[in-house]
Amino acid sequence: MSHTSSPPPLHAHSHENTVPRPALFMAGTLVVLSLVLTAAVTFGFMEREAVPQVERAKASVSAAEVRTLRFEDAPNGDVRVNDATNNELILLVQSDTQSGGFIRGVMRGMARERRLYGIGQELPFELTLWQDGSLSLNDLATGRDIELGGFGSDNRAVFIRLLKNGEAL
Repeated sequence: MSHTSSPPPLHAHSHENTVPRPALFMAGTLVVLSLVLTAAVTFGFMEREAVPQVERAKASVSAAEVRTLRFEDAPNGDVRVNDATNNELILLVQSDTQSGGFIRGVMRGMARERRLYGIGQELPFELTLWQDGSLSLNDLATGRDIELGGFGSDNRAVFIRLLKNGEAL
């Protein structure tokens, strides 16, 4: 008697776990630990560390140079950077430049936050070069501070040019 056999499967299929259990356990532990530590800081059970404003205050670091600035969008996509005290044009950031892209990106984030709070463009921003060489941009309307040194020396230099001296310490 002849029996017809079915063709062999094209792909062997296995439900065996190929990731070792210890690796899965370690990955899960890392995720849970990250969530617990984040929640502990968020809810005040642990203090934040290395907040630049706090660390500068502890070390009595004062401002070496401060300039108040206004950023205005031009109809063609350029950004006008003006001194807020006398409305003098400091820099015209053209939309097609790489350094202009960093300024535009930072200011887009700041403007978004202002829109969330229903705040207009009346209050200027404060660019501060500190005695320790750090550089920060403070939104006087929302109180948000951005440490510009964390974005690399080239991007930091773009904002340094907006200071009156235009040079880092």
